[in-house]
This record gives sequence, C-alpha cells and structure tokens, in this order.
Amino acid sequence: MSTESPVFAVISQGCAANFGDGERIARALTAMHPNCQVVFRLPGAQDAAGCASFSQDTCGVQDAPDAIYLNVCTVKGNAGALKLLRTAFEMYPDVPLFITGCAPKDFREEAAKVTDKVVFTSLEKIFAAAIESMDSIGPKGLQNDRSNVLRESPFVGIVNIEEGCLDACAFCSTHLVKGRLRSYAPEGIVEQVKCLVADGCTEIQLTGQDCACYGFDIGTNLAALTQNILAHVPGNYKMRIGMGNPRHVCGYADALLECFQDNRIYKFIHIPVQSGSDNVLKAMNRRHTAEDFRQLAEEFNTRFPLSTLSTDLIVGYPGETENDFRETLRLLEETRPTVCNITRFVARPGTAAARMEADAGLRIPDSVKHERSAILAEAFQKIARENNALWVGKTCDVVVEKPGHRAGTSIARNEAYRPVALVGDIPAGTKLQVRITEAEPFALISDRSFDV
Repeated sequence: MSTESPVFAVISQGCAANFGDGERIARALTAMHPNCQVVFRLPGAQDAAGCASFSQDTCGVQDAPDAIYLNVCTVKGNAGALKLLRTAFEMYPDVPLFITGCAPKDFREEAAKVTDKVVFTSLEKIFAAAIESMDSIGPKGLQNDRSNVLRESPFVGIVNIEEGCLDACAFCSTHLVKGRLRSYAPEGIVEQVKCLVADGCTEIQLTGQDCACYGFDIGTNLAALTQNILAHVPGNYKMRIGMGNPRHVCGYADALLECFQDNRIYKFIHIPVQSGSDNVLKAMNRRHTAEDFRQLAEEFNTRFPLSTLSTDLIVGYPGETENDFRETLRLLEETRPTVCNITRFVARPGTAAARMEADAGLRIPDSVKHERSAILAEAFQKIARENNALWVGKTCDVVVEKPGHRAGTSIARNEAYRPVALVGDIPAGTKLQVRITEAEPFALISDRSFDV
C-alpha cells in the first residue's frame, strides 16, 4: 500500500442505509489515512466518471486501488453481490478485498468459491481500527460522523439513525446480520444534519433498517427526532424520512404525520406492507394487519393530496392462496401507492420462510409467481400513471439529482420526491421551477423550466 496517498474504493449496493454505511466506511478510512483518496466506484470501470470522493479530482483515478471495500446487499438473493465481487476480483486480482454489509452465511460460502483472498469485516471492526489509529476521534464521533462530511453526492446527505430492528420477519435474512435495534443519539444526528446542510446538502435522507422503530430503545421516536432536526437545523433543504414498518408507525402516526406539515419534509412515506392477506402476514411474522396499512395510507393520502405513498409487496409466499393474492391486489387498488416494489418470493437460507418453501405443499410454483407478479405490476403501473397524471399542467419546484437514462436529459425531484425528467444536461443541485407536461408510471416529464 502506498504510504503517501493510498486510494480506497468503497462500493455499496442496495438501500439508502447501506449507502450511508458505505459513506461512514469512507470517513473511517480517512480517519486512519488522512492523505488517502476515496472513490465510490472501481477505478477504471466504465462508470468511474460517476464517482464522488473527498477530493473531487480523484474521480479520474485509473490505477489499481490499494484496497477495495464491497458493502454488499443480499436482500433479494446473492447474485448481485457475487457479480460485484467477481468484477472487482477480475479487474484487480492482487488488491485486498474486504466485504461488509448484508452478508449472511450462505453468501460467505459462495464468495469463498470466487476467491479465498476475500476478508469479511464489519462496521464495528473498521471503526475500531480508525479509533485506534486516530486518538482524537472517539467512538461517538465516528458513529455519528459529526466531524467529516465525506460523501458520494455533494448535494445528498445520508444520515443513518439506527442499526438493526425489533422484528424477526420469517422471510428476512437482514435481521440475522444486523441484529437488534441500536438507535443513535438524537443530539449526534442533529449535529450531523447541521454539518451536512452547512456543507451544501439540499437533501437529507434519514435512513436505517427500520426507521419507524428509531428511539424505542432510548426513550424517543422518529417523530420526535424529526421535529428536533426541524427545530435546530434551519436552511433551504428537504428531508426524506426512511422506510418504517407499519406496526411501529401506528403507535405515533399523528405525531409523525404532523412533521409533514413542514415544507422541508418531502411528502413521501415508505411503509412496506408486503401482503394484503392477514393469513400471509401472520405466516411472515409481520405483526401488523392489512387494515393497519390501509388506515395509515388513507390518513396520509387524505392529509397530503399529491403526496407519494411507497410500499413493498411479496407474491408467491409459501402457502399463499389465490384468495390471499386477490386480497393483496385489492389492497393495492384501494391504497393506490405511487411507488411499489413488487418481488417474487425467493427463499433466503437460514430463514423460517426457507423451511416453509421446502414443504412441497406450501411451495408456490414459479409459473404462478410470475403470473401473480405480472398482474400486480400491470395494476400498479395503471395506478401510478393515474397518480402522476394529476400533476400534469401544474408548476412545481424541483432540485436536479442526476443525469437521466436518456441522453440529453436530467432527473430532478419535486416536493413529493417524485422523479421529474427534464430536457437538457443540467448540473446536479440546480434548483428550478418546472411545468409538468406529461406523466409516465415511473416519472413526471417537463419540457419547460425556469430558474428559481
């Protein structure tokens, strides 16, 4: 490893919480190696130009890094994480490879078949090494990232507010890796948000494995934290509240929804219901009912018209009957989310659901899973298009987020966190006022914008 200016590549997959952890890893590395360069892509890869780093000119790094940290996601299976590992190993076979993130036992076994050089680590081990090498930074400083705002995007600040959860969903392997809920101190979170806003962030993302149970272990909750941030961090920014399971949100729904009255909160809420059938929810060990979600969705949609309700649905769960599926379809049509992650059930080794899947009497054939997911997807896209069509003809303020998938376009976000496709290569962070001219299921479209 170069002692003068080592280069570390930190690549994350999956949810915002994982990307937030990746940025925390990057900050810990800079604590251990003050002169290092951190990039968030594999140097030399085709997408290297999209990386960000502590020193912006390091995006052009083409030489082999001194170490690679893969912060993987295996929520939907191991394939994506294994592909990333193979790519990194094939590009740089002699570079030390460290893996962290959601890496359960079965993934570790498969990763070892790719290369025996990989080292599995954890946030705790990385932070401990950073603390040992830099006495002036204590555990709290690294945990909450209060003294350094190195991040992937100069305009988006990801703030991890907790680790782990209070549930044991039968299909989920993440809780086996992340463990029980550990909430970070509110004062540290507020200070981090303050630093990020002062450093130019126009968007703050509060994130974790389950934001809805934030603070239950330290005598507070997500609504109180959000109000604390709003009260102590002034500025022209917007905050996105991360995913929360319905059963926890139900306990303080009024207080949480009150937070959305503030214009600094995106009118966006992510509440994963997973199924519209109480029988399936019970088999999943979800500990909420379809009616719990229905009431939360109705209250949010009623209080905040044109807001964005996001949810998750799993089809083909072991034992799911045709009637169970129809209840899920009905719940989708009644609650009308604008964002819906539809997943065909895949058993994760070591979970209770995997044991259910092994029972031939409960297993749903792949052909049925595909048929049901196609029906749900068609119904959802119709709803999403209709929801987005309500914006056509309206003018709204947006912040440009990134280049669009189509050449010569850009993607922005409006106050409901809906993606807005714009004509032109517009720099990220640019604030515009736009008129919505068309609507697709997954985006609003504007062909006219005005500088704010």
